[in-house]
Amino acid sequence: MRIGELEQRSGVPARMLRYYEEQGLVTPRRLDNGYREYDEYLVDRVAKIRGLIDSGIPTRIIGNILPCLNQPQRVVVDDADPELLEILREERDRMAHKIDVLSQNRDAITRYVQALEAAGSKHGTRERQSAQQ
Repeated sequence: MRIGELEQRSGVPARMLRYYEEQGLVTPRRLDNGYREYDEYLVDRVAKIRGLIDSGIPTRIIGNILPCLNQPQRVVVDDADPELLEILREERDRMAHKIDVLSQNRDAITRYVQALEAAGSKHGTRERQSAQQ
């Protein structure tokens, strides 16, 4: 697929897709005319990259963990960098905290929506009763 189709299917602008390529996160094939040709699997990969970036993980770290994203089992790394390990632990913990806060906010919004819906249905009942009298 061409970059425009990947942009449409992934929701990631072409400018960012080119940046991902510069960072070595995606590697499209080049056609004879120089156009980029993106494989189907990159739609999912780009979504994962975007999610990691949105959660605050820099591309230099994403490049290190990208090979693990599609692995169903643990990936063993022969020469684990202790500094990278610590960075990943910190990012994981920060993400867990962010998820907790988002979950609490989602639950609060849900309760508020339910309260508004309940108030709206009570209001609608009173209006119907007044109209019938």
